[in-house]
Amino acid sequence: MNHFDYQDGVLFAEGVSIPRIAADVGTPFYCYSTATIERHYTVLAESLAAAGLKATICFACKANPNLAVIRTLSRLGAGADVVSEGELRRALAAGVPAERIVFSGVGKTRDELAFAIESGIMQINVESEPELLMLSELATAAGREIEVAIRVNPDVDANTHAKITTGKKENKFGIEWTRVREVYAIARALPGLVPVAVACHIGSQLTEIGPFREAFLRLRDLVQVLRSDGTDIRRLDLGGGLGVPYDGETPPSPAAYAGAIAETLGDLGCSVLVEPGRLLVGNAGLLVSSVVRVKTGATRTFVVVDAAMNDLMRPALYDAYHAIHPVTEPSAEVEAVPVDIVGPVCETGDTFARQRPLPPVQAGDLLVFATAGAYGAAMASTYNSRPLVPEVMVNGNRFAVVRVRPSYEEMIAFDRLPDWQSDTKTGQ
Repeated sequence: MNHFDYQDGVLFAEGVSIPRIAADVGTPFYCYSTATIERHYTVLAESLAAAGLKATICFACKANPNLAVIRTLSRLGAGADVVSEGELRRALAAGVPAERIVFSGVGKTRDELAFAIESGIMQINVESEPELLMLSELATAAGREIEVAIRVNPDVDANTHAKITTGKKENKFGIEWTRVREVYAIARALPGLVPVAVACHIGSQLTEIGPFREAFLRLRDLVQVLRSDGTDIRRLDLGGGLGVPYDGETPPSPAAYAGAIAETLGDLGCSVLVEPGRLLVGNAGLLVSSVVRVKTGATRTFVVVDAAMNDLMRPALYDAYHAIHPVTEPSAEVEAVPVDIVGPVCETGDTFARQRPLPPVQAGDLLVFATAGAYGAAMASTYNSRPLVPEVMVNGNRFAVVRVRPSYEEMIAFDRLPDWQSDTKTGQ
């Protein structure tokens, strides 16, 4: 469910019309609904509680690292799952307490780990033996004891896109589950480390409950073995991955997901961490764009919009589907015709949809790309020297720009000319 609806023939975000925002900030822009974010968090939290789980929801900041988004969730009680020092600093700046932050990621640097130790976060998820040794060295030097989890690679196929599958043995993430017992023995012996948790994340945009159950059952067996070895496992970090409907998919409900956790792991006496990203913010965001022109080609019609692949990478990167709707509600009598919806970037890959039925549009009309709240602005770039698009948050009948569009001058000012390209004459 989301809070984007037509009212009197015009698309609204909660109580604010999309054309009103477009007139104020220009297009393209991202628009987020506070009410949708809050509802998705609440449904998940209530589902976990109803299943009898002592659970903490740590928002996966990589899905949408905007401070206003993170703070909205933090005020509801969410923690944060971060994968870089930048995300950790953002979570802290947004008001997430350090004791509700988990640091994941396969390539954490020495400086990043040192900052995490200094910040006093809840848990660091270790993904290799060299990282374990480095963390012990840093913790000992800082005079700290750090609670850690070993990220397990359970070799489970998540049945999702190959580029967002993370739990198979050929993926770069985690430690192969058959070696985890050995690595926990190393962790128990190292100074400065307190191994208290097991972590696992098998992929993103899962639309079936089966892979979760398979991974959870492997974790269950592993916890029992580790406890028999003397490791005091108190927490289970189950990652995220529950999908959202982009194109008619029917992912498991939060209640079904919580039920699967309770049925497979609920009697172990562990607290649970879950790290959803897309589930909380995907349906809470739109990308709003203007039609630049309609171009008739030799074999098809192109609707050229002012948003581009640098603003929303998912279609170019994953062949991902986003529903596209006009902001002005089309009449039921108007026949949709197949068009290619494309952006202005000089690549054929800058195509959002091919032969997608769309009501007739003309230059200046507004279109929205649905389910764009996750991995939209987060993955944007300035390719073709295009400014990053602004982000807007709506709350009831109010809206605010929560990331501004930089000017061309501000973009260019980040570059520096070397001294040998100076225009100052040298007397030659």
